Amino acid sequence: MADTKSGVHETISEEVMLGRLAQSEQMRDFFIQMWQQNPVLAKQGGPKVHSLLTPLEGGTMSEGVHESARTGKAKQRGISLIELIMFIIIISVALTGILLVMNKVSSHSADPLLHKQAIAAAESLLEEIELQDFVSASGATVAVTKANRSTAYHIVKDYDGFATSGVFQVNNASAVAGLEGYSATVAVKAAALGDITVGSGSAVLITVTVTDPQGTPIPISGYRTAY
Repeated sequence: MADTKSGVHETISEEVMLGRLAQSEQMRDFFIQMWQQNPVLAKQGGPKVHSLLTPLEGGTMSEGVHESARTGKAKQRGISLIELIMFIIIISVALTGILLVMNKVSSHSADPLLHKQAIAAAESLLEEIELQDFVSASGATVAVTKANRSTAYHIVKDYDGFATSGVFQVNNASAVAGLEGYSATVAVKAAALGDITVGSGSAVLITVTVTDPQGTPIPISGYRTAY
């Protein structure tokens, strides 16, 4: 092919001509991609730009534009492997924390049967203490223990500080079968009741605390007066 410039004929080789055509095609594809990504810029290009883009809107896209579309789709990736692993780790830690809290709440929740048995044992021991004499006529009393509850003479105040493990009957030092896991403590303190003052010593507050096998304390209180 001959090129005319300033009246001088120059022959362009086929290789150079094909190279220029390839560059021209690449430039064309570049501008088409730019105009597609910037519709406002494409409108400013006028009718010629619009004529170039019209066939593309109908689906006849050049090979270069197809390649660009594929590249754009490749960039729109989903979740990576690292992100997925981090998500699994976070969810696992959260579930572990929730399960630990639920387990702790369940283990510390009061069993209705254990609660009733502890109340029954506390009421029974409180009734036993309230039925004792308030003062001793002879003055001879001893501190209450599991071994001497059924034999020694006691008054109400002798039960102060009483402690035992297991629930057992007054006349039997062995714990009742199935109730070995309970424990009991007793506190007897001078108290004011109505017109009775603490200093008079004529009224006491008896507090019996029974702890069930789950470690839940059940306190029950009652008054005893010198009637």
